[in-house]
Amino acid sequence: MEVLLNNLDSFGSGLRLTVALALTSFSGALAIGLVIAAFRVSPVPPLRAAGAFYVETIRNIPPLVLLLVFYFGFPDIGIVYSEFVSAALILAIYTAAFVGEAIRAGINTVSRGQAEAARAIGLTFTQTLGLVVMPQALRSVVPPLGNLFIALVKNTSLASVISVAELTFISKRLITSTAQGLLVFLGTAIAYLILTLPAGWVIGRIEQKVSIRR
Repeated sequence: MEVLLNNLDSFGSGLRLTVALALTSFSGALAIGLVIAAFRVSPVPPLRAAGAFYVETIRNIPPLVLLLVFYFGFPDIGIVYSEFVSAALILAIYTAAFVGEAIRAGINTVSRGQAEAARAIGLTFTQTLGLVVMPQALRSVVPPLGNLFIALVKNTSLASVISVAELTFISKRLITSTAQGLLVFLGTAIAYLILTLPAGWVIGRIEQKVSIRR
């Protein structure tokens, strides 16, 4: 265990960057996912088609492939971002496809009569969605969104391939310097549990606070 105790500062640094990457990516995924969900239920056929195309395309490409194409391929056409920003963008774009579908499922749980009533009093589709339907939909999809956040925390490990110094990257570097692979990866697993277990508890508490009693 000495190798873990002697490198707590390194694990702490990796933990902080993992948290920053996860929060940044999930914020982006929520923003994009809301737009995708709105497209998916839009009365405008081209928007519905665009939303479906995004979801079906992104969900069926491994996030590692997306990350490598973006980081190593896009500079050839003049699009260059730092390692952290590249990882955050790709994780957000990938996770947004699942977030959009989760929110769309939540929208479908809202009674159609409420949307019809909103239109009857003169609200537009955008107003109906934003003021009536979406607030209820989001409250009903806290558990799946929470699961997606936990999955995203674990997916941040992919950023190590482009040298983002998160937990997995730090663990690889420590294995090289200490030759203690088992103990280092054990420490890394514990660090991920420190993030995901409390996250699951917080998500459960949020669900209890905002759930809609039907």
